[in-house]
Amino acid sequence: MENGPLQVLTFPTAPYPDQRPGTSGLRKKVYVFQSKRNYLHNFIQSIFSSIDLPDRQGATLVVGGDGRFFNRPAIGVIVQMAAANGIGRLIIGRHGMMSTPAVSCVIRKYKAIGGIILTASHNPGGPNGDFGIKFNTASGGPAKEEVTSKIYQLSRTIEEFAICPGLHLDLKTLGKQAFDLENKFKPFTVEIVDPVESYANLLRNIFDFAALKELLSGKNHIRIRLDAMHGVLGPYVKRILCEELGCPANSAINCVPLEDFGGQPPDPNLMYATDLVDSMRDGQYDFGAAFDGDGDRNMILGKHGFFVTPSDSVAVVADNIFCIPYFQHTGVRGFARSMPTSTALDRVAKATKIELHETPTGWRFFGNLMDAGMLSLCGEESFGTGGDHIREKDGLWAVLAWLSIIATRRQSVEDILREHWLKYGRNYFTRYDYENVDIDAACDMMEDLEILISDKSFVKQRFAVEDKIYQVEKADNFEYTDPVDSTITRNQGLRIIFSDGSRIIYRLGGTGAEGATVRIYIDSHERKLIFEETQVMLAPLATIALKISQLHHRMGRNGPSLIT
Repeated sequence: MENGPLQVLTFPTAPYPDQRPGTSGLRKKVYVFQSKRNYLHNFIQSIFSSIDLPDRQGATLVVGGDGRFFNRPAIGVIVQMAAANGIGRLIIGRHGMMSTPAVSCVIRKYKAIGGIILTASHNPGGPNGDFGIKFNTASGGPAKEEVTSKIYQLSRTIEEFAICPGLHLDLKTLGKQAFDLENKFKPFTVEIVDPVESYANLLRNIFDFAALKELLSGKNHIRIRLDAMHGVLGPYVKRILCEELGCPANSAINCVPLEDFGGQPPDPNLMYATDLVDSMRDGQYDFGAAFDGDGDRNMILGKHGFFVTPSDSVAVVADNIFCIPYFQHTGVRGFARSMPTSTALDRVAKATKIELHETPTGWRFFGNLMDAGMLSLCGEESFGTGGDHIREKDGLWAVLAWLSIIATRRQSVEDILREHWLKYGRNYFTRYDYENVDIDAACDMMEDLEILISDKSFVKQRFAVEDKIYQVEKADNFEYTDPVDSTITRNQGLRIIFSDGSRIIYRLGGTGAEGATVRIYIDSHERKLIFEETQVMLAPLATIALKISQLHHRMGRNGPSLIT
C-alpha cells in the first residue's frame, strides 16, 4: 500500500475522428500513439465510458499484451485510468504480457467484466511498427459491433478523461498490489499473475497430456520444431511443450519475446516463418508449427516442409475431432468457417451430419454461436483455428489438436492429409494480398465490380481459360443473418460462385495500420486430381479473377504483395 491516498484527476481533451475499432480493435502506427496528444488516453477512456458506471464499479478487468514496442507504457496508462474510472481489480500478466487466448481464458475463469489486449497480431513491431488495442467482453471474446460502435461514438465526442497519475505499478513481481485512492472506500488492487498457468490448466483438461508426452518424448517419439517468432507464445511453448510434455529444449526456436519480433513481422506463413520453413526442409523433423505475435494464429507443416493450408487444417481436425478427449465429453454442437475460407470443412460437416455455419470474417461471429451452444470448432483461412473452450482463435490449441490426431493415428502429417483428400476430394485454395493500395482507387474498383456482378446478365456468363470453362452460377455481396440474434451483417465480400462449386471472392479492408488491402480468394474442389500444385491448378481461376476486376491495371500493380 502506498503512503496516503492517490489523487484522481480529470483532464480536458479533444476528440480524434479516426478511432473506429475494426474486427481486431484499433490499430495504428506506433508514432500515432506516441505523438498525437492524448491519443491513447482518449481511446482507453472511450472503452471505460462504454461500460455503464454501475457495471464497472468494483469490477475485475484483465490486461495483457504481446510484448511489442509501446506495450509497457500503454499498460501504465491503462492501470492509472482503470483506477480513476472505478475498476476495482486488474489482473495483468507478468511483465505486461499474456497471449490473446490466455486473456480470453482468464476473463472467463475470473468472471471479469472484460479485457484489454495490447496487440497488432501478426503486424510488424518496433518503434516503426504497429500497435493495437482490442477490447474483449465478459464472454472472453472480441467486442460485438454494437460495443465497438459505442466506443467509436464516444471517441468522437470525448471532452475529458480521468486518470490517477501518481499510481505506479511493479509489473515484474507476482502477487497483489493495493492502492488507496481519494474518495474511494475500497483500495484499488492489481494482481500480477503468471501468464501461462491458467491457460496451461485449461489445456490439461482438454487434451490427453500423457498420450502427448508419449508421442513427444516416449520410446518412439516424433521430432517437432516450434517457432514462436519472438512473440508472446515463447514462454508458453517452453513451459507446456518442452518442460511438461518433454520436447527437447532445442525443439523450440525464437522463444524470447522481443519488442520488434526480431525485425520480421510475426506472421506464421511461408513468407515470414523462414526459420521454421528452412529447418523443416531436410526432413529431420516430423512436425512443425509457427505462431504469430499474440499467439492466436498458427501454421502447420509436415516433414520436408509439407504445408497444411488453414482451410484444410480445420477440416482435418473436424474429421478427427474425437481424438481430442474434450469433445468425447462435450459432443460436437456445430462447425463454422469464415466465408472466404475454403469449403473443405463443409464436406466433413455434410458427411458427419453436423451443422455448418458460414460467417463473415471476425472471430466475434463464432463467439456468438458458441455462447448459444451452437458451435464447437471453427476456423479461418487467415491461419486461425479454435474450439469453444475460449472465445478466441488459439494457436497452441490447434497444434495440440494436430499432435493428438498424430498420437491416435500414428501417421505423418502428409499421410493424414492425403487420406483426407482421398476421402473428401481436395479444395485447392489460395489468397492474393495487395497491400497498401490507394484506398480511393480500391473503393472505386470494388464499387464497379459489384455493379458488374450484380447485373442479371452476369449469371450464366462463361469464362474460358485454356481448356477450362467456368460458368457463373451465383454472384453477390455476402451478407450474414446471425441465427442467434437475427442481426444482419452486410457487405462482407463480393462472391462469384461457378457451377462446379469453384469460388472467387474479393474483399477490401484488412487489419493493417495504414493503406488499404485488397484480397482475392480462390477456392476450387477437385475429386480426382488431388496431388497437383496449388498455383498450377488455380491459374485459370486466377486469370479470370484478375480479368474481371482489372485489378493490376486499376491498382497499378504487377502482382500481389503476398500469395498464401
